[in-house]
Amino acid sequence: MSETWCTLLQYVLCGPLVAMAAREWRDGRAGGWWLHLLLLFVLRSLTYQLWYSFANMLFLNRTRRVIKDGVEFKQIDSEWDWDNFLILQALLGSVVLCRAPSFEELPLLQLKGCVIALVLHVGVSEPLFYMAHRCFHRGYLFTHYHSIHHSSPVPQPITGTYTKHPLLSSHVHLMNRLLIAGPAGFGTLLENLVLSAAMAAPLLGPFATGHGSACLAYGYVLVFDFLRCMGYSNVEVLPSRLFEALPALRYLLYSPTYLSLHHKEKNCNFCLFMPLFDFLGKTANNKSWDLQKEISSGKKDRAPDFVFLAHIIDVFSSMHVPFVFRSLSSMPFINHIFLLVFWPIAFLFMLFLWAFSKTFLLSFYTLRGRLYQTWIVPRYGFQYFLPFAREGINDQIELAILRADKLGVKVLSLAALNKNESLNGGGTLFISKHPDLRVRVVHGNTLTAAIILNEIPMDVKEVFLTGATSKLGRAIALYLCRKNIRVLMLTLSTERFVKIQKEVPADYQHHLVQVTKYQAAQNCKTWIVGKWLSLREQRWAPPGTHFHQFVVPPVIGFRRDCTYGNLAAMRLPKDVQGLGSCEVRCTTASSSCRMKQAVVLTVVFFSSQYTMERGIVHACHAGGIVHCLEGWTHHEVGAIDVDRIDVVWNAALKHGLQPV
Repeated sequence: MSETWCTLLQYVLCGPLVAMAAREWRDGRAGGWWLHLLLLFVLRSLTYQLWYSFANMLFLNRTRRVIKDGVEFKQIDSEWDWDNFLILQALLGSVVLCRAPSFEELPLLQLKGCVIALVLHVGVSEPLFYMAHRCFHRGYLFTHYHSIHHSSPVPQPITGTYTKHPLLSSHVHLMNRLLIAGPAGFGTLLENLVLSAAMAAPLLGPFATGHGSACLAYGYVLVFDFLRCMGYSNVEVLPSRLFEALPALRYLLYSPTYLSLHHKEKNCNFCLFMPLFDFLGKTANNKSWDLQKEISSGKKDRAPDFVFLAHIIDVFSSMHVPFVFRSLSSMPFINHIFLLVFWPIAFLFMLFLWAFSKTFLLSFYTLRGRLYQTWIVPRYGFQYFLPFAREGINDQIELAILRADKLGVKVLSLAALNKNESLNGGGTLFISKHPDLRVRVVHGNTLTAAIILNEIPMDVKEVFLTGATSKLGRAIALYLCRKNIRVLMLTLSTERFVKIQKEVPADYQHHLVQVTKYQAAQNCKTWIVGKWLSLREQRWAPPGTHFHQFVVPPVIGFRRDCTYGNLAAMRLPKDVQGLGSCEVRCTTASSSCRMKQAVVLTVVFFSSQYTMERGIVHACHAGGIVHCLEGWTHHEVGAIDVDRIDVVWNAALKHGLQPV
């Protein structure tokens, strides 16, 4: 059975619960258990989602992360169905509570019941979990069960893995896939049932003795989930001062550092929440609290070697970042219609960023011992075309460059509109203003040009070039004419054309031809597009034409008898580590896009891929990586040096980057 069908079946299991809850709501019986089980399911899911978001806000907590490694795609895939354990426990709860008194009959709060629950938690749940956990770290149980969980190298609030083992039958595999444990930290049905028993005991006791209450039902479950999420967050949120002021607390409450040590070393710190049982069982790691103090102090973090300075594309792209929805940021998904529900929240977030935020860290990965980070300028694509916003945007970029210089960053690559010619001259503004910068500022357009040029077949003798006088258009035209390829340059400005033509040696100038209409290319099958094309303009291309593109947004493939290339991008080397998110496609409309195209662009927006494939980055990103790996000491800003196109291309291939 495919993974997709298993994923769908897990939600089918919730059908009876949803149906019964809807029936209670329809009948006006808001006090029924079914409705409250469903509400509790939603609240628990929200708890895990909020903790996940917090744990992955690197701009808030990167210095307090316990395990510094990044979460890779492999771990994300293995934890994909993290919420299955919530479904299982909701179904188990519905079986247990089907004969229980109505929820309406429960008091809001009964302190005696809370005391009983606390006693049962300390006296039953904690020792039961501790002993079971130690058993699962031995021999057969660890090899065939618990090792699945420990295969996730970086703890996350939604960490819960399952991997099919060859010794397990397909039926057992399917059952485990449907009833997989989640963030509780266990990866199989057996382990999840043990944890469910430990979680249920403090609830069953008070309700069985008639001392249950509504607050206990909600409070214990949500506090249980809260503490589990905290432990698996991989972020030390508890200050060391708290444990120094209250030494006894070290026996009563674990910390994320405490649990991460167990996850890493596997032979210590087995408790549920209370380290007391590790001390009694002599399994407490002696380094736990010293390490907790060190990490909670927020010591200086490692400085990156490379920074990719990007910006937010639009409101929808802000929901594709790693700390919002991992399922969106880690897959080359399209814009799902359900995101419209969250659009108002994302819009308010945009206003907040515009008013208060500074450049922040979004993600990171490592490559050959170097740390690569993506920083985000808190501005959206449309803001780059607001005249009154340009000065503020340049200030943000300048501050980011100065901060990188202070940290000792070697290379900073400008992405998309951050290197807009009309904004800052492709980065020249900052270099002229700060001539003593140690960080090398790179626009990456040299590699962009190289990718486009190396897509063109060797036997091509003529090309049609739009956006011909732009930075990229100029470089492409100059390079091709040196290869004795005739370039039809579409431009209405004779002055710009002549200026470019004069850069070419006299023997090659005749290869550059100015044209002013699309009709001039009706016999040319190689179009290099640097300006958006409407359907009417594309009709001038002959059948069999291939459209190479460096236009943002990319043109829509109206012609079925033609082929369309992608925007310039490269696949990262295979030895990249810690990469767990896809790069958002640069789809911000340029100022040259005409208003009559807006409706078409909007329609395509909801039907096209919104993030790139895994491991693929934009050419400007890849260009900065090459600059860093090569150790080049020059800035790459302003006009493209045509003589370096082949140099950069060969360097990229040498370091294992591959064109897409």
